[in-house]
Amino acid sequence: MRTMSRRNLLGVSAGALALGGLSACGGGKSATDQGGGNNEASGDGGKGGYDGPAVTLAFWNGFTGGDGAYMKKIVDAFHKEHDNIKVEFNTMQWSDFYTKLPTAVSSGKGPDICVMHVDSVATNAARNVIQPLDDVAKALDLKGEDFAEVPWKAGIYKDKRYSLPLDVHPLGFFYNKAVMEKAGLDPEQPPMTFDAYMDALDKLKGKGIKGHWASPHLFTGGQSMQSLIYQFGGSMYNDDATEATWNSPEAVKAFEWWLGLVKDGHSPSKVAQDADFIALQNGECAFNWNGIWAINTLGEKKDLEWDVVRLPNIGGQDAAWSSSHQMALPVQNKPDENKQQASRVFLNYVSEQSVEWAKGGQVPARNEVRESEEFKKLEHQPKFAEQIDVLHFPPTIPGIGDVGAEFDKALNNVMLGGKDLKSELDASVSRANKLLEANRKKYEG
Repeated sequence: MRTMSRRNLLGVSAGALALGGLSACGGGKSATDQGGGNNEASGDGGKGGYDGPAVTLAFWNGFTGGDGAYMKKIVDAFHKEHDNIKVEFNTMQWSDFYTKLPTAVSSGKGPDICVMHVDSVATNAARNVIQPLDDVAKALDLKGEDFAEVPWKAGIYKDKRYSLPLDVHPLGFFYNKAVMEKAGLDPEQPPMTFDAYMDALDKLKGKGIKGHWASPHLFTGGQSMQSLIYQFGGSMYNDDATEATWNSPEAVKAFEWWLGLVKDGHSPSKVAQDADFIALQNGECAFNWNGIWAINTLGEKKDLEWDVVRLPNIGGQDAAWSSSHQMALPVQNKPDENKQQASRVFLNYVSEQSVEWAKGGQVPARNEVRESEEFKKLEHQPKFAEQIDVLHFPPTIPGIGDVGAEFDKALNNVMLGGKDLKSELDASVSRANKLLEANRKKYEG
């Protein structure tokens, strides 16, 4: 239950957890649909700070777990430096956040500031739920070279910036040192290549240990599979995201390797949701590909001997699935110039202070923060950051979460339902392509 709860609060999926929000964003009228006012700030994008009358800003987010405490520290520090700006820290489950945000904005009761996952940005932008932030980027002289490339570009929709990247949270390779030692493996040298990985799994199998439990579920099976598809030279979508491509020959090879973990006895069949992560903690398996959010969970297990490194290269190319928290400003029916300016000041402050956020289990998107000595002193997060140039996000197009759900269904059907691999991938891609076409008509006309 603890693991399930953490999975839900983090919402680190391009599929199901963002799906509810993406669907909600697609329906109903937004603030600007109802004739809302001009949301472009008349100030300097937050560059000069805020010296106006006292204002209170509503900040909505889904940080209901341990990560929320670190964001609260940032908010408290902001209050000490800005006595005329009060930020109300409103936390809710991510599924509730994505459902409530469009409705609140359309009724004129939306928050002043919010954080959302990268796969929700385009949909909320298309529905006019969030406002452009080009003025912030220009005023603060923020450029692509200031941030990791993938999350920076992910905040742009139709040539306008709608969000500022706060972090990336990719998959990493967690391993149980005690279990490795049982099989005669060096716990300080985790296997990082295909040959080394398979050799390690064979040695574990020889000791009666199923080394890597292959999950059939979107979390973390779907994220692992997406990483593998890119590692084998494939992709989830074509270059302009008009077609799904997870049925390519490269993708089939990736799926075959994952399915082979079960077939060759390295994994149980029909692994339950989160059972792979629990097995790592219980000493039932040695290896687990999981997200950076798992750091704090494992850190609470005082008797557990574990560590984490970047994902191993199984398919021939370094690659890893990732998501990102992005900061945005919701559209206001009746914009308050003071709040607009104060909100922009807060956005920049949080971005600059993101090393504190990293302690909660994230990799900062800002290069200067990620390259700082304070960040480098953290025990585990810098290892995830080594993958910063080989991370893969879903494309920045509206409704992408609905499309990605078809991939997750295919993985589930193949591993649990015994469906033929190529036939199931082809069928899911066909459904995905129809959704992509429908979304283009729905959001772009």
